[in-house]
Amino acid sequence: MPKDKYSAVWVSHTSISDYLQCPRAYYLKNIYKDRATGNKVQIVSPALALGSAVHEVIESLSIIPTDVRFKESLVLKFDALWDKYSGKKGGFKDLDEEHKYKERGKAMLRRVMDHPGPLLNFAVKIKESLPYYWLSEDENIILCGKVDWLEYFKDTDSVHILDFKTSKKEETSSSLQLPIYLLLVSNCQKRKISGASYWYLDFSDLPKEKELPDMEEANTQVLDIGRKIKLARKLEKFECPNGRDGCYQCRPIEAIIRGEGERVGEMGHRDTYILDREVIPEVEDTEDSFIV
Repeated sequence: MPKDKYSAVWVSHTSISDYLQCPRAYYLKNIYKDRATGNKVQIVSPALALGSAVHEVIESLSIIPTDVRFKESLVLKFDALWDKYSGKKGGFKDLDEEHKYKERGKAMLRRVMDHPGPLLNFAVKIKESLPYYWLSEDENIILCGKVDWLEYFKDTDSVHILDFKTSKKEETSSSLQLPIYLLLVSNCQKRKISGASYWYLDFSDLPKEKELPDMEEANTQVLDIGRKIKLARKLEKFECPNGRDGCYQCRPIEAIIRGEGERVGEMGHRDTYILDREVIPEVEDTEDSFIV
């Protein structure tokens, strides 16, 4: 069967996480579309707004020459773009809460300016706005996702994967993010990978290096989940592990569909909503949550 990316099943770190947590949530976040707008739905929260804004500022540096990369204050850049996340658009309940998160973001960017470390070095950009490759051509499954930063080492012609974290807690050892990043970077550009690090901007001046996963094991693990997602889509079987009562992952989206939320904007072909805080699970990082 010839390759056809339009009929393929696309998977990413976020969509895989959605499926593993709750197949029903996966359906509601990645397949369901509002009949009136034709868009998918996204619940916004303060943590999501914070992560999006900080990532946007830092990632903009990669296309700036190294000698002038920090000529303009990152905090001023942050202030300039904050309006699109302000108020209800960012899920903030009041000005005090918004101020708290905004100041937290500024503190992270001041940390980066004071300790730029790897951001002073050359960076590589993957050409595609949404990097992807065929995880399995025969099974018509594509893996996609955005990688925050690729630090380039000229002497070895290699890249170091760097992921910025805005959460207050560290990534768990069971996370598939690093295996997925390893597969994406290996298949979407030609340079070898010399390492990978997480940079916890909220509490660390330096990135924390991680051991690279085994490539074959990563491929097997991610492809296995991709096959399960493809089968679920074919059978249209997306059941919450908690049954009809739902779980903290799917209940908020169900509430949106019932008309209980307030539409506050649009983000990447997704209608954005806010809900009463009691039913919303807190999301600390954006990663590629708006993709696919």
